[in-house]
Amino acid sequence: MWRTSLALKATLGLLMVDSIIELSFVSSMVAWLHRTASKGFTVNQDGSSYLLAGKPLDLMGDQGHTSNGAAGTAFVLIGLGGIVSLYLRYWARSRVDGLGNFARFLYNLWVGLNIPALLLTIGALAYVFAVTNAHEGQTIDTSLAASLNGSPYPEQAWTPQNWFSAVLQLDIVDARSDIESHLRVMRGWQYNLIPMFIIQLGFTGLVLWDFATWRKQSHVSAEK
Repeated sequence: MWRTSLALKATLGLLMVDSIIELSFVSSMVAWLHRTASKGFTVNQDGSSYLLAGKPLDLMGDQGHTSNGAAGTAFVLIGLGGIVSLYLRYWARSRVDGLGNFARFLYNLWVGLNIPALLLTIGALAYVFAVTNAHEGQTIDTSLAASLNGSPYPEQAWTPQNWFSAVLQLDIVDARSDIESHLRVMRGWQYNLIPMFIIQLGFTGLVLWDFATWRKQSHVSAEK
C-alpha cells in the first residue's frame, strides 16, 4: 500500500514552521502596537518637544489580518489537518467498513482544501504588497503633528510599515531603536509571505501528485 513520500512530509513540516513564523511576527506587531506604540513618542522640533500619537487615526490593519488568516489556515487546516489526514489514510489502508470509508473521506476533503488554502495565501501576498506599495513614501506633516497635542495624526491612511518608516524620519527622543526593531518585524511578516507561498505551492503540487498515485495504486489493489 502507498506510503507518504519523504518529500511530502518534509515540505509539510517546512510549511508549518514558516506559517508559525508568520503568525509570531504578526502577533508580535499587534502586541507592540497595543502595549508600547499606543503610548506615543516624544519628538524634538525647533528646540522644543511634542507628543506624537503612536498610531495614526487611519491605521490600516486588514493586511495583517489577511496574512494572519493565511498563516493560520496553513498551520492548522493544512499542517495539523494534513498530519491527521495522512495518518487516517494509512490507518484505513485495508479497511472496507464505514470507519475506513469515513477516514478516506476526510483525507479526500483535506486534499481538496489545499487548493483554496493556496489561493488564500496568494491573495494575502498580492493584497499586502499592493496596499503597502500604494502608501509608500508618505511623510508626516511635522507642523500638524506638533499641533495635535498627542491626538492621532488625521491625514492619509497608513499601513504599519509606512507609518513607522515615516515616524523614523522625525527627531525621536528615546524610542528609535525600539521602533526600528519592530519595523523589521513588520517587514518580516510582509516578506515572509513570499517563501510561505513558494513552500505552499510546492506542497500543494506534492499533495496532488501523492493523491493521484495513491488513488491509482488503490484501484490496482482493489482489482487483485
